[in-house]
Amino acid sequence: MRVLYHLPLSPYSRKVRMVMAEKRLPFEVRLEKVWERQPGYMELNPACTVPTLIEDNGMVIPDSGVICEYLEEAYPDVPLLGRTLIERVETRRLVAWFDDKFFAEVARNLLWEKTMKQALRLGPPDANALRAGYANLKQHLVYIGWLAEHRRWLAGANLSLADFAAAAMLSSLDFLGDVDWSVSAPAKEWYARIKSRPSFRAILSDRVNGMAPPPHYADLDF
Repeated sequence: MRVLYHLPLSPYSRKVRMVMAEKRLPFEVRLEKVWERQPGYMELNPACTVPTLIEDNGMVIPDSGVICEYLEEAYPDVPLLGRTLIERVETRRLVAWFDDKFFAEVARNLLWEKTMKQALRLGPPDANALRAGYANLKQHLVYIGWLAEHRRWLAGANLSLADFAAAAMLSSLDFLGDVDWSVSAPAKEWYARIKSRPSFRAILSDRVNGMAPPPHYADLDF
């Protein structure tokens, strides 16, 4: 069976898990504490990041972007990049937005400070980074809300990888109780729709030692 090395709160791991579930591909998840830099794992992925996918035939595929592109080519029956050239461009634009811009402005300031710093014993969270993360998150929620108001899904008429990239980031932050859903009702409604999908169930059952998500985290109706 396929194996996906992951961390429960890694947005990039969550994105791949949701995409694979949406495509109905069976796989096993294995926890990989990348900060331990295990030699066996570094042989698979010298960058020592998650996720890394090991296919049934033994092929090793690192990096969430590479994995998702591979899954689209290898398993096209459930397309998630769009059905027209314009849709594919917009999907890729938004995936880059969430994977790069959202992560740099929001997730790095919140997830890194509140989880990875603790794992690495690098001291308490930086208050300035947290303030910046929360302020930037509000602006991103407004943008997500605008997209959700003007389109059926974030990139257009069809559910796409853009929705999973955004939901992966937000679900990790929502586990920490960091998302103020009152900022944008359309963003909240979109998120309720996507987290109600069967492909989201495993994400909502994730738990992390020493941390408990807020009561609404796994509530499909908030």
